[in-house]
This record gives sequence, C-alpha cells and structure tokens, in this order.
Amino acid sequence: MALPKIADETLSELADAVEAGLSGSLLNAQFAFGELTIVVKREDIVSVLRFLRDDSQTQFWNIIDICGVDFPERKERFELVYHLLSPRLNARIRVKISTDEQTPVASVTGIYPGANWFEREAWDMYGILFTGHPDLRRLLTDYGFEGHPLRKDFPLTGYVEVRYDDEVKRVVYEPVTLRQEFRDFDFESPWEGPDYNLPNIDVGADKKSG
Repeated sequence: MALPKIADETLSELADAVEAGLSGSLLNAQFAFGELTIVVKREDIVSVLRFLRDDSQTQFWNIIDICGVDFPERKERFELVYHLLSPRLNARIRVKISTDEQTPVASVTGIYPGANWFEREAWDMYGILFTGHPDLRRLLTDYGFEGHPLRKDFPLTGYVEVRYDDEVKRVVYEPVTLRQEFRDFDFESPWEGPDYNLPNIDVGADKKSG
C-alpha cells in the first residue's frame, strides 16, 4: 500500500517503517491533518500498538487518547481511534479499528496502562466492549444509568431525570417528563426565531418591529 510522497521527511520515513512492519495488519493508510492515519485489523490491535511502541523507528511511547465514533448505518457501527505520541520523533499517529455492538476489542492496558480510563469511557459512552480490561465499569455516568449516551440513537432527553426529594432527603430517579412540544425545534436561524407563536408572545410583531 503505497502512500503519496510528502515533503515532511519524518512522516515519510514513519510511513515507510509502518508499511514494512505492519503489512499483514494494515487495511488503509493516509496522511491527514499533518499526521499519519492507519486503519488496521481489529484482532491485531494489541500487536500493532506493541510494534508502534517498541520498534526503534517508531517509538510511540505515549498514548494520548482513545475515542469512539458511532456510524449507525455501518455493519460495524463503531470506530475506535487511538492517538499515540512519539517524543523521540516529535510525531503523532492515529490508529483506527472498527467493531460492532457484540464483538469485543482486546484491551491495550497491558501495553499502555494509561489506556485504562480511555477504554472505560468508550464503554460508558458507546457500549464498546473490551476483553482483558482490569476494571471495565462506567466512568462518567451515574450509578444505574441506562444506555450509552454518545450513541447516535440515544434520545437527547435520556430516559430518566434526577432530582433531590426533600421528603425522603435523597436524590431520586424518575422517568423523563419533558413535554413533547419542548422537544421539537424548527428554528431556521438563531437570529430569526421560530415560525410559530409561543404562548402570549406575538413573534411576528417582534420581527416587524426589528
């Protein structure tokens, strides 16, 4: 898989090293936003990241982030994106894999201990499963939270609302009771306002006076 030649010598040499070392795992590669982005086989993610960390021509010792992306229309709806940094090369690389709602991804905490909370966040927000993680539980949502809020099919209002009940002196969870008319918005522009009149407000008069 030949990448286009670029003027940046460091990135060009990095691309050559990655192509040579990961030829069996590499599905796609491109330069984007001043970084090398590679797509690899899901089942090879551990060996790919170990190579990128340990090989003398790459030395990506630091993991900066792992983030999820949801594409509901795809068969494998989730992308996992690993952002790595090589202090020695002063370069970054972006590694992508795909998975679905049932197929787990191998944890990379054995290679990068800092991946622990990143993987927990991906599980909490998207429901992406990881095998071999030492403590895969929710990180950002509350105890008893239902669903995964960054999925595209998760309702904007959620399923429950939280409030403090002064009678029982504790926080209680209740089904969302937001009235339907406050869920639908038809603003064409934040400067023009809605095409309907709100109660006791003559929107047309306001527009004319403006």
